[in-house]
Amino acid sequence: MAKEGPNWDGLLKWSIANSDGTAPTRNLSEEDRKWFMEAMQAQTIDVVKRMKEITLVMQTPEEVLKEQGVTAADIEDLLEELQEHVESIDMANALIRHNKSGITAFRLANGYAALKDALTSENVRFQRKALNLIHYLLHENNSDCNIVNELGFPRMFMHLASSEDSDVREAALRSLLELAHNTKDRSVEDSEKMKQLLQERINNISLMSAEDLGVVREERQLVDSLWSSCFNEPSSLREKGLLVLPGEDNPPPDVASKYFESPLRSSTVNPSSNNDSKKEKRETPLLLGSGPSSADSNNAVSSNREADARSRTDAR
Repeated sequence: MAKEGPNWDGLLKWSIANSDGTAPTRNLSEEDRKWFMEAMQAQTIDVVKRMKEITLVMQTPEEVLKEQGVTAADIEDLLEELQEHVESIDMANALIRHNKSGITAFRLANGYAALKDALTSENVRFQRKALNLIHYLLHENNSDCNIVNELGFPRMFMHLASSEDSDVREAALRSLLELAHNTKDRSVEDSEKMKQLLQERINNISLMSAEDLGVVREERQLVDSLWSSCFNEPSSLREKGLLVLPGEDNPPPDVASKYFESPLRSSTVNPSSNNDSKKEKRETPLLLGSGPSSADSNNAVSSNREADARSRTDAR
């Protein structure tokens, strides 16, 4: 059944597509102004409302979501959308004024409750996406560290820092490092738990093969940075030579330069080749065939002498 009334969305899109800006301007009537506002509102998303909807979905029990046909992929898409809304609003407002409207909207939508549910789920992809969004929020606004601490997120981060998934471990350690940089007062109990966690990570890293150590390069750096930030000393990874493996601090091999190297640069890099080419140019070219005979050369000398004698006689 077709919708009753005019199609405001279609009319607005048609008007924009067929307007080149050359027509003279005119004052809008009250009816035209009302139509324009209704059409614009139909094309505008209430971000705070949308964030609240996502939060409600995230807080819905898994059994209910399955009954409604909501899959794990749908939840993952909602987490991505949540982060896109926060980042897009912040980037747009950064061009005008230095505020964090996206983060404010996220708080109004009770977004942290949705992230808390994602972290406590058994889905690794939910955990990764939630941790990445939390790290963005902490990095962009230091005051959110207090909110995260009050809601008990550090305990979740420490639990996920021992996850079997390397990406989850790195994301959790990254959030813990962000909190460590912005948290001055830490209880003795929290410090002891942090030291125990990091020591367990160091022990596990020490037992890894060379191939596995290369995979967890960022995790090694995060563990060392977190230890240094919390205890004002380098971790034992440095003493064991596991922080920077042989060859990791070397620059990557230059593969493309030989294909895109300019002639001028190649000539300066290889001056010996230019010298060799100059020497080749200076050398006298070899002539093919036999040279002139000795009899021909003697005849040429005698003819030259006779010509000189005649010129002297004529001069007298």
